[in-house]
Amino acid sequence: MRGHGVVRGPGPGDSARRGETRVARGRGVTSTGSGAGALARQGRRGKEEDGGRAIVSGRMGGGRRSGPDRYGSSESHSDDDCETDDEEWRRKAMQLMCSVQNSIFCTALLLSKYYLTYIDKNEARTSAQSGYGWLMETLSTPGASHKMFRMDASLFYSLHDLPVSTYGLQSSIHMNSMESLAIFLVICGHGWSNSATQNIFKHSGETISRKFEEVLNCVVGMCEDYISPIDPNFSTIHPRITGDRRMMPFFKDCIGAIDGTHIAAVPPSHDLIRYIGRSGKATQNVLAVVDFDLRFTYASIGQPGSMHDTSVLFHALKHDESVFPHPPLEKYYTVDAGFPNRPGYLAPYKGERYHVPDWRRGPAPSGEQEHFNFLHSRIRNAVERTFGVWKMKWHILLKMPSYPMDKQKMIVAATMCLHNYIRENHEEDKDFHRCDRNPNYVPTIPVRYRNSSDTLTPYSNDRTMDRFRDDIAKAIFLSRHTVAFQVAPCTAALFES
Repeated sequence: MRGHGVVRGPGPGDSARRGETRVARGRGVTSTGSGAGALARQGRRGKEEDGGRAIVSGRMGGGRRSGPDRYGSSESHSDDDCETDDEEWRRKAMQLMCSVQNSIFCTALLLSKYYLTYIDKNEARTSAQSGYGWLMETLSTPGASHKMFRMDASLFYSLHDLPVSTYGLQSSIHMNSMESLAIFLVICGHGWSNSATQNIFKHSGETISRKFEEVLNCVVGMCEDYISPIDPNFSTIHPRITGDRRMMPFFKDCIGAIDGTHIAAVPPSHDLIRYIGRSGKATQNVLAVVDFDLRFTYASIGQPGSMHDTSVLFHALKHDESVFPHPPLEKYYTVDAGFPNRPGYLAPYKGERYHVPDWRRGPAPSGEQEHFNFLHSRIRNAVERTFGVWKMKWHILLKMPSYPMDKQKMIVAATMCLHNYIRENHEEDKDFHRCDRNPNYVPTIPVRYRNSSDTLTPYSNDRTMDRFRDDIAKAIFLSRHTVAFQVAPCTAALFES
């Protein structure tokens, strides 16, 4: 028996036990068997078990592996192999650690951005009057609604019902749809900043921006229904022509006017040069077709301010062929000297007096071409008056916020739609009433936001249209001296040729 606490020398069986201990250490377990038979059995079992452990150890990619040979003895790998395995394991561990750290960092950034955008809002506004209360007070005060929302209270309610019933405008838990519409109208009407709007409506900046965009999308959806000719066939002569003996019958086939105008823009820095025109400011060149009711019937929005009016028109004719209100045979639009004189688009004579200030400062018109230009400018001022009312109602057009360009274009389209809606549904609107009382009244707007320059166009005139213009000019001039004079040439024949 082995005694506890007794030291004894090596005996005959110690060598066998030492061999057994080496085998056991090679397998990583402790064996208590003794004798040759037990050793042999352990050797066979160790060989089978070591083979399985070697496979598992190889998959793990690390650790020292040793196993018995065919005679049951153990054998270890070299120190170099062990060091290589350890280095490989450390490298993979470091890669995994770096990947985890990067994931944690990115997640933290996203969470902080979400928090700052949607959770960490400004302090609650504790004014005694809410935004909805201010809205109701404004609508009930005579004259205040037109001043703040650019329309009377009755028209405000009608406008509110339209996008709610047809174009998807909805109320939320914390804001009525009427308040959302009011936010949109005061920003477009006055060009207010987000912070100024917060002070009125007592909502956070994020809420103001979100509601503005919701209403913007709804009003843009209205454009297809409201920016189009009332009579697509242009089958009747407008009362503006029939009621003016100076215009009838010479311009009886005129159906409207076309011109371009500059709207303030904030383009991206890499595209800034294209948007800077002759004014030296970044603008977008908006081409519009208007009728004699001062309504927009078509608009090409978003072209850079450096682009010529004629190029914008030809671009619209090419890319918007299906929606552009093309003049029928025998009909035409009036255009200024910046456009070529072509079938369907009647331009004035170049090199002669044309604009209204030219006639006010100088003598009365003389000669056929000046008489023609005088009446042509009077009938074409429909587009100038339309632009004037439009820009004076919606001050955001004069100082556009730094929205993305697509959003800036949407704002231009939305204000055009609101312009038409007011014109069609409220004949007594103060801004339009001034134009209706005086056919020559043009609202005053800053110089750099007026109509595009009528510099010479690089495109040539059409000879047939030039002859047609000459015949009208001759008829106008002779009518001043002959009472019963009719326009001699057949308009249809000229256009057909």
